[in-house]
Amino acid sequence: MGKISVVGIGPGGLDEMTPKARKAIEEAQVVAGYNTYIKLIEKILGGKKIIGRAMMQEVERCHLAIEETLAGQNVAVVSSGDSGVYGMAGLVLEMILDLPEDKRPHFEIIAGVSAVNAAAAILGAPLMNDFAIISLSDLMTPWELIKRRVSSAAAGDFVIALYNPKSKRRVTQLVEVQKILLQFREKNTPVGIVTNAGRLGESKIISTLENFIQEEVNMFSLVIIGNSQTFVKAGFMITPRGYKI
Repeated sequence: MGKISVVGIGPGGLDEMTPKARKAIEEAQVVAGYNTYIKLIEKILGGKKIIGRAMMQEVERCHLAIEETLAGQNVAVVSSGDSGVYGMAGLVLEMILDLPEDKRPHFEIIAGVSAVNAAAAILGAPLMNDFAIISLSDLMTPWELIKRRVSSAAAGDFVIALYNPKSKRRVTQLVEVQKILLQFREKNTPVGIVTNAGRLGESKIISTLENFIQEEVNMFSLVIIGNSQTFVKAGFMITPRGYKI
């Protein structure tokens, strides 16, 4: 029986992948992942067998990966960012733990640099105090529940990081989120938008809660909305931790 590693490859660039993640991929005989993520690491894949699938084929992809492991192969299931943050760790772990104990392959979940960390570093230091991460994708989570989470995080004065903020199909959700946030925060609250963090075409915009929806935002963007203390200085977002300087 082989081993299955669920690997966070980081935000995109090979230089932002942890050594442990890279080692797991290099030692694997089979690599499984969303086609876009496979392309990001193709330089280190060599002649490995690839299980590449499109979006919304995650269950099939994980089933195939586990089958390869049970057949004796070492498999790496890759996710961008951290495998446990909107990645494949949960699904693979559920599937493995559903197997009889004596049939379970060896497995390991390997952390990676999450997109929110990469985006925060590009923007400055917006996550220096408590923050919440919320995905605006309603494929798995009802939109009404997402809105309640946004409202609760806003009421608690959390810095809020938004994953999957906008797509071709979802064009109104970000406006709804803005309206919710404006009930709790000043219109000049800093908002940072990072697109393609750590990848070719990386861009950074710092706007305000009143105006940020006028900026280009897509599925490769991550939006970070400051709390009541966040400020902008010399082109960087900073959320104070509370140190006296």
